[in-house]
Amino acid sequence: MIDPVLIALPGQIETARLLMRPPQAGDGSLLLPAATESLAELQRFLSSAAWMAHEQTLESAEIYCRKAHANFVARKDLSFLLIEKVTGQVVGEAGLHRIEWATPKVEIGYWGRTSRTRHGFVSEAVEALCVYAFDHLRAVRVELITVEDNERSRRLAERCNFELEGILRNERRAPGGELRNACIYARFPPAP
Repeated sequence: MIDPVLIALPGQIETARLLMRPPQAGDGSLLLPAATESLAELQRFLSSAAWMAHEQTLESAEIYCRKAHANFVARKDLSFLLIEKVTGQVVGEAGLHRIEWATPKVEIGYWGRTSRTRHGFVSEAVEALCVYAFDHLRAVRVELITVEDNERSRRLAERCNFELEGILRNERRAPGGELRNACIYARFPPAP
């Protein structure tokens, strides 16, 4: 297997309405308003975005952006800011996480800016990331894992043609300590 650092990956994705690119140094001020606005909603289903567990500051947002950029270059985690072309605002973030290069398979994760939800930006980004994973990572499986009671995330998975493979009972804890079930969805490359 080739060292993932040697895999040439496009540094941005363009969709009809979005410019998707990895966070980089200096993006903290771009990310902070979206993160701050969305914090309460994100903390309801906090599992993978540990950096959102606390109030956000310019410093914490900048640290996150720089670490995300380093992880992208190292091919450890592929996060993308979702930037609306018309406004230049961050309308969310999405990425390919928990990459298993030997298979290869990935888990897709995302969040949308609270004031910009229900506009289809996250669905658009998820579709683009699936194509990116299949075309550039040669992924044979893209997973989407969400807590069972996150209805909006489950509907998004279904809209984006992910199949529900199962529900893991008592798989994670909510921020308040209660146990939650996790829904495992998957999507596979299109048939040749």
